[in-house]
Amino acid sequence: MHKIKLEFTRKNFEYDVYSLVRAFFPSCDVQTSYRGEEGGTGEFDRLILVDEQEEGFLFSIREGERLLYEESVPAGKDAGRTERKNLLKQAVYRGLSQLTGTALPWGTLTGIRPTKIPMQMLEAGMRNPDIARYMRETYYTSREKTALAIAVANQEKALLEPFDYEKGYSLYVGIPFCPSICLYCSFGSHPLKLWENRLEEYLQAVEKELEFVSRAFAGKNLNSIYIGGGTPTTLHADQLERLLGYICSRFDLSALQEFTVEAGRPDSITKEKLQAIRRFPVDRISINPQTMHQETLDLIGRRHTVEQVIESFHLARDLGYDNINMDLIVGLPGEGEQEVHHTMEEIKALDPDSLTVHSLALKRATRLNLFKDRYREISFENSRAIMDMTADGAAAMGMRPYYLYRQKNIAGNFENVGYAKVDKAGIYNILIMEEKQTIMAVGAGASTKLVFDQGRRIERVENVKDVNHYLARIDEMIERKRAGIEKWLG
Repeated sequence: MHKIKLEFTRKNFEYDVYSLVRAFFPSCDVQTSYRGEEGGTGEFDRLILVDEQEEGFLFSIREGERLLYEESVPAGKDAGRTERKNLLKQAVYRGLSQLTGTALPWGTLTGIRPTKIPMQMLEAGMRNPDIARYMRETYYTSREKTALAIAVANQEKALLEPFDYEKGYSLYVGIPFCPSICLYCSFGSHPLKLWENRLEEYLQAVEKELEFVSRAFAGKNLNSIYIGGGTPTTLHADQLERLLGYICSRFDLSALQEFTVEAGRPDSITKEKLQAIRRFPVDRISINPQTMHQETLDLIGRRHTVEQVIESFHLARDLGYDNINMDLIVGLPGEGEQEVHHTMEEIKALDPDSLTVHSLALKRATRLNLFKDRYREISFENSRAIMDMTADGAAAMGMRPYYLYRQKNIAGNFENVGYAKVDKAGIYNILIMEEKQTIMAVGAGASTKLVFDQGRRIERVENVKDVNHYLARIDEMIERKRAGIEKWLG
């Protein structure tokens, strides 16, 4: 593994430069230091220097004593922080692109919500060609990703226009239990077998939190509900019925646009559970295979079969579910174009109503990352060809892209894209990605987002992830929300 040292003369744009360097060199050890201070350990293969002055930047890349690249970046004294940041990132991109011979699909964009840029421009009345030109010139985004971001932003805007989402709110309920923990998972999920005897206690705490939210938001429009996890269908049928009944009895659903239950793992789905969910105004569920290769499922710890995916999907259809989402992950260990093609053909045969394609992101907390030395002989492949294959497969099923987001350390510097048929897009997904609406979140590890000033400021109220702590400190979680809501209403 190569080591790269980032040296700055000021504490200013470190994270932006660091993220861009990691995008070009995902397997390298990148360490940050400041001139005149101790920083970084050991010998370095390359030194990247950002010398910031009032009039601009001097950016250089060295390998030992050899200068590989240098560029002076003028920035007038009147330039604002955003303009200075963009000028610096452009220089860093030019240098690293020249050094590696690589062009990143998303250019200098390292944030997780690239559609926010075209969305804001659309709302300001700009035309698509002008937005495209700005994105390519400012962020060096490829033509394909520029077109994707603008198409998604237009779709999101059209989907949100029919209702006054700014005056409403959404509700998230987290069920942080799973039949087993997947190798790539970074969520605060807990193995069901260790917690099954405390599910009732957990539901009591969630109901207490829900009761507070229902009173605090009385008189406000509830636009969407999303029950996620973990795997909500780890709950027994009577527990699902109890939770859904509690929500429906405490909240006014007259303004509800969407009600989703993430069934998720096929090995947690039964006819009784799907029947219990159908007794309530739930209009969208997810059944998530991630891949249709049994060997990969076994490797990543899914502990269900391809046959269970197919059986669960047909069972849901037979019970009247007409809005079913499926999640896939590309870049899984050992999967290339041939494996993804097979998965897409299997999904086409099922014909879901929406499809979310995730590019694998190796987050620090995942077992796949912590024990990656065990998997050195297994390839982790993602490519433009694979992303195009999934997009073409979704289009063949009559789906259009309607939301996208990115993650740190995402495979191939690509993105996660949600595709949907007409009238089947997930409203909650758009609201949470575009940060257009306050989302109240209950349950262990749930993160409430309070949206101020039409999205110009976001404040989060976090619940503790550990279930034991959540149960013991439920009153504290409620008080955190109370303080946040008072500020939001204030």
